[in-house]
Formats: sequence, structure tokens, C-alpha cells
Amino acid sequence: MPSVAVIGSQWGDEGKGKITDYLAEAADVVVRYQGGNNAGHTVMVGDQIFKLHLIPSGAIHPNKDCVIGNGVVVDPLVLVDEIDGLAARGIERLRLHISERAHVILSYHKLQDELEESQRGADKIGTTGRGIGPAYTDKVARCGIRMVDLVEPKLFRQRLAAVLPAKNRLLRSLYGHPGIEMDEILETYGPVGQRLREYVKDTSEFVTAALKAGRRVLFEGAQGTMLDVDHGTYPYVTSSNPTAGGIAAGAGVSPRAIDRILGVAKAYTTRVGTGPFPTELHDAIGDRIRERGKEYGTTTGRPRRCGWFDAVVVRYAARVNGLTDLALMSVDTLGGFDEVKVCVAYNYRGQRLESFPARQDVLEECEPIYESFAGWPEDLSAVRDWDGLPAEAKAYVEGIERAVGVPVAAVSIGRAREATILRRPLF
Repeated sequence: MPSVAVIGSQWGDEGKGKITDYLAEAADVVVRYQGGNNAGHTVMVGDQIFKLHLIPSGAIHPNKDCVIGNGVVVDPLVLVDEIDGLAARGIERLRLHISERAHVILSYHKLQDELEESQRGADKIGTTGRGIGPAYTDKVARCGIRMVDLVEPKLFRQRLAAVLPAKNRLLRSLYGHPGIEMDEILETYGPVGQRLREYVKDTSEFVTAALKAGRRVLFEGAQGTMLDVDHGTYPYVTSSNPTAGGIAAGAGVSPRAIDRILGVAKAYTTRVGTGPFPTELHDAIGDRIRERGKEYGTTTGRPRRCGWFDAVVVRYAARVNGLTDLALMSVDTLGGFDEVKVCVAYNYRGQRLESFPARQDVLEECEPIYESFAGWPEDLSAVRDWDGLPAEAKAYVEGIERAVGVPVAAVSIGRAREATILRRPLF
């Protein structure tokens, strides 16, 4: 069963879209298993840039089966817009498969998300306001509506009639909002459900059959390990499990189905929103990394916080995911610096910490312990193989391998597909 999982190893935005697109050329099936349209993957093909939020990155390649698993929360309006947007750019006849068990984001989820975040004041989590958290809350509270409900008009009305009164009571009593009319939701989402009907199926059965037939399956994660609701920097996390353990639950496959687990990490570290960030740079170097790396959110456009590579974070990601390989992205962004650094441990009140702490108050006091490396020339655009990299850049990559304890299988030196150096095969 040849399969590879692509996992974010930092706080998301690591470049998973590019590496998934790169690997999708050799894959037959690409599966998204968690998250919603709070995530965004940017893929560059030639001079074209594609920004995807729900459809797996394999869609840019012809004849790939793209699966949205049951662990994803689906905003049907966003998904239809994404399908239409790809069609307008010549990508039609998508081989798209949507799990009938995937939960649906409706207008009241988005409204609730915005109202909840606005009332947190200084304690804002930094959500995207797209209804992701409330949709997952409803899923766990067993009052969610699934794709299998949405595509059956009678069933959709019945489920909505059962859920909406409680939602409106919440909106009115807690937030002073007048609530939402059921007919308004039916008129907005009913036709969209019918448009998506042809794609909805038992995707667990589909993916399992593909694996048994020896087809190459690529599992595509959204967000990153440090945003995992269980293993991330709680409470500044997402509402799902981007880690490798989320694949079995979110795609409906056996954990034994995964052969290789590829952790994706930038050659530095970024984070969006609030929460502790030990290696964050509040200076001209951080600003330079942000501008050179175009570090602005695909989904929100928010500027990302930037800092040096944190090996404590990626070592932790290696442990909780069982990483077999690393893809080191955006190495070109660090070109031109006299010196680059890797955080190999933390100093907490005079104590050296090698492992990532769970307590936020401890993390807020952690100071990075750095290993320094010589910089390399700014322009790496002509490089296409490992031997062509400057010695200093190779030393930096090898230093990260030592600090993390996982081999770097791929090195990215640009946004384009061809700007990828593969050091060891993955499929």
C-alpha cells in the first residue's frame, strides 16, 4: 500500500501546498483529512498561482482523484466557489469525492464564530471567523449537519428544524442577535447541496479500495502540529487534529495504511495569531524574512510573525507524528544573511529544556539557545540539485537534520514546482 502523509511540523503555513502539489504528480489519489477553509494552500504552476482552501492540492494535476475526508468541515458555499474558480482557469471535470460523513459549516456557525471571538477581548484566540470551531463543536455535541443530510432536501429541512431553535436561543440570549430564519438557510444552502450531490459518497470505502489496489495515495494535512487541538500550543490551536494520528479518524482508513510520514517545515519559523513563540524576531531581521518570504496568510492576508528555525518544535512534531522524513521549505528566503540560526533548546530559568513544554506560562519565559551557521548567497534560482547548493546552505540543512533527528528528503528553494531538490525518493 504505497502511501505518504504530508504533515505540517510547525504552526502551519510551512509550504504543504507546494510539496503536496509536487508529490501529487506521482500520486493517484490525494486526500484531505481535517480542517476547513480556515486553511489555505498556495500552489505555483509556471507563472500561475492557485490558492486552495478545501479542494486538495492534487486538483492542479490532471486525472487525480481528490478526496475531502469525513474529518473536514465543509463550507458548501466556499467549495462551490472554489470549483467554479478552477473551472474558470481551465481545470474542469474534477475527480472530486466528498465524504458523506463530513460536517457542514452553515451561516450560524460563521456568525457564532465572529461573535464569540469579539467577546474574548484581550484573550482572542485569533480565529479566522469562518465558523470552523463552532462546526466542530456541533460535531462533538452531536447536533451537526453532515453532507449526507445537506444533499437530501427533506432530510436537510428535518435536521435544520431540529438544530436551529437552539442556535437561535444561543444567539439571542448570549449575544443579543435576532437569530436566523430557517427559510433563509434553506434558500442559500439547498441549491448548493444539489450542486455538490454528485461528489458525495463513502470516501472511506473509496480510499481503502485504492490502497488495496496498490494505487499511490497522498494524505494532505492542513495547519500544523503546533495547532493540533490535543498536541499544539493550547488554547491557541485549531479545532481538529492536523497530526498524523488524525488521518485514521479523518479519512476513515487504518493507521497501518500509512507508509511514510513527511514533516514539512520552513527553514525558519512563522506563526499567525496570538500565543507564545520563543524564536520570534521583533527586529529588522524578522521584517526582512517576512518580506522576502512573502509571509502573509493565504486565507486571511494577515502578516505572519517570523523567527529563526526552532528545532525544539520540530523535534516534538517528529515524535508525535512519527516523522520518517522532512521537507525543508523556503531555504532561498534565508539567502543573503551573514548568519543564520537554529534554536536547539530552551533556557527556562537557568534550566535547559530539550522537550517542548505543555504549560503556556513556562513557554512564555523560554529563551532560545541557538546554534549559528554561516549564511550563503541570496540567489539560488539556478540550483536544481543538492551538489549545486552552496556549502553553507548544505551545512545548514545538515545542522537541522542533526538537531531534529530526521533526514531531510526534500529541499525547496523557490515557489515553483521545479525549484525542489529531492534527496531521497518518497513514493
